Amino acid sequence: MEKNSFLRHIIELNIALILISTSGVLGRYINLAPPVTIWFRCVLAAVFLGLYCWKIGITLKFDIRKNGFSFLLGSIFLGIHWITYFYSLKLSNVAIAMLSLFTFPVITALLEPLFFKIKLDPWQIFLGIIVLIGVYFLMPDFDFSNDYTKGVLIGVVSAFFYALRNIVLKKQLVIYQPTMLMFYQLLFISSLLWPVLFMFDTSNVMVQLPAILTLALVTTAIGHTLFVMSLKSFTASTVGIFSSIQPVYGIVLAYFILDELPSANILIGGFLILSTVGLESFKTYRKDY
Repeated sequence: MEKNSFLRHIIELNIALILISTSGVLGRYINLAPPVTIWFRCVLAAVFLGLYCWKIGITLKFDIRKNGFSFLLGSIFLGIHWITYFYSLKLSNVAIAMLSLFTFPVITALLEPLFFKIKLDPWQIFLGIIVLIGVYFLMPDFDFSNDYTKGVLIGVVSAFFYALRNIVLKKQLVIYQPTMLMFYQLLFISSLLWPVLFMFDTSNVMVQLPAILTLALVTTAIGHTLFVMSLKSFTASTVGIFSSIQPVYGIVLAYFILDELPSANILIGGFLILSTVGLESFKTYRKDY
């Protein structure tokens, strides 16, 4: 890759990560029940991605008998991940929710041996312990009536389901276009979540619509599409290394937009968690080369 081309792709990847990290600020800002927010996010983003697939000629065909169940299961896991992540944001703040979520790379490494014929690496067990220490620093105390403690725990649950979703769809990424997979996940989540419109208050949706549209278009459709496109220029492990900066972008955005400043303990916990992400990604990067 030429130097100028490499620099351009790095900039594009970081733009994608900044756009995706806006989910933290928007999740805190939007004053709706998380399931309602996620339903609107999925419906609108599905429209945007569907138009994108149609415009550039991405096929939406897939073998429903062979892959339908994994598509559906991955969609359910992604829906649970998004809803729990937004509940984590509501209960705590952007820093805590995003850092709790970024336990997912190590959770993925620990879960993969259960699904694939690979051995559990002692190195990953060590990283898992470091992540637990990092999560400990995020918690103000072990009082389960404390909203911040709930936010951390729900954030880790969100990370668990995100890891499951990625594992379930891992084989499909070899067969199908990632943008097409994302489109169907959004479509399935929308279909499964529509009853929430009758279960939660939706009276102020129109007031929240600009933020919801931003979440659907900027964060989900454009951000995730640019992120997927970066996989054409870099290996997945290289993208993983750069992705560890995403919570930093989220925390910076939260400081300037929401005036949220993380405490020293949160910064220590975040450093430990993101260090494990960087180390695991770098180890995979070295193995790829």
